[in-house]
Amino acid sequence: MASRSLWLLLALAPLSSPASDQFVFFGTHTSGPGKGLSVAHFDTDTGALTAPKFDVQSVEPAFFTIHPDRLHLYTCNSGRPGGVSAFAIEPHTGQLTLLNRKPSGGADPSYVSIDRTGRYLFVANYEGGNIAVFALQPDGSLGGRTAFVQHTGHSVNPERQMHAFAHSIITDPTDRFAVVCDLGLDKVFVYGFDSRTGSLAADPSVVSVKPGAGPRHPVFHPNGRWLYVVTEIGSTVIGFNWDSATGTLSEFQTISALPDDFRGVSACAEIAIHPNGKFLYASNRGADSIAIFAIDRETGRLTPAGHVSSEGETPRNFAFDPTGRWIIVTNHGSENAVVFRVDDLTGWLTPTGKPVAVPYPFCERFLAVQ
Repeated sequence: MASRSLWLLLALAPLSSPASDQFVFFGTHTSGPGKGLSVAHFDTDTGALTAPKFDVQSVEPAFFTIHPDRLHLYTCNSGRPGGVSAFAIEPHTGQLTLLNRKPSGGADPSYVSIDRTGRYLFVANYEGGNIAVFALQPDGSLGGRTAFVQHTGHSVNPERQMHAFAHSIITDPTDRFAVVCDLGLDKVFVYGFDSRTGSLAADPSVVSVKPGAGPRHPVFHPNGRWLYVVTEIGSTVIGFNWDSATGTLSEFQTISALPDDFRGVSACAEIAIHPNGKFLYASNRGADSIAIFAIDRETGRLTPAGHVSSEGETPRNFAFDPTGRWIIVTNHGSENAVVFRVDDLTGWLTPTGKPVAVPYPFCERFLAVQ
């Protein structure tokens, strides 16, 4: 069993070169017999993705993450009451074994992440409108809750923002702050975080975004100077300058993620930055596309570089493979996963192979086969 010190070393140690054979874990956003988490194989040399095979049953595994030790997976379980689950990963087969499950602290948890030390799990409870932090035990199981914060209030959309909807939570590159997007309040919170105790400061700094935008997911640029937030209702990407000394944000740009000629109803879902730091991507549910932006290396400002069809309906999440040469996009509505080749000079995405059937996919994560 990995000790906390070993977890930290593994989290900080880069891989010398990505293995060509990767597991890809998928979550099925529904419940019942034979529903939960599945695993496929992906070849980073050719971009070939196999059909996933059922791995372990889990209640509506929505967003999930893999620990830096590469031996544990953590997922939020949607619904009422919401939960978080810890699994051990058998590194040679990808077989998952449930370690334990705990109440998440609110209904419909939508996001989990791990701090930079590997000692704490963060969860955002969407319907509950709150955030929580759990200690991780040396064996990878969930320990006690170390922090809990309830958001209150509402914003302008009477159907989507009648109360707080905490949608995501991540730590900054220094691990001294936790950034929270609350879709219901149109606010981005920055909490001080103590990695010794797992506690969150009681007096966060707060940035308000355009009323009705609905901030959903954040991502830090690799240089640590900029934070980008994708808004679900507004279908925009907001760029912020990040002050790592004080944990404060200052907006410098808001840009649409939709094609100029799109006239329907759409909602953004995921956001990610290419490992080379040159391009940012956002998924559009409704426009059913991936928006591509070039990132100015000096200012962080975004310039539209085009839109690529997701090759399906309602693209939710997507993820880069460890080489940065491929992206897998999961289309929730058409129940498939599509592999795209990434041009690291232009940022363009080219679909490869045929879409792979995945039941109601919500999230996907890569892990090297040992």
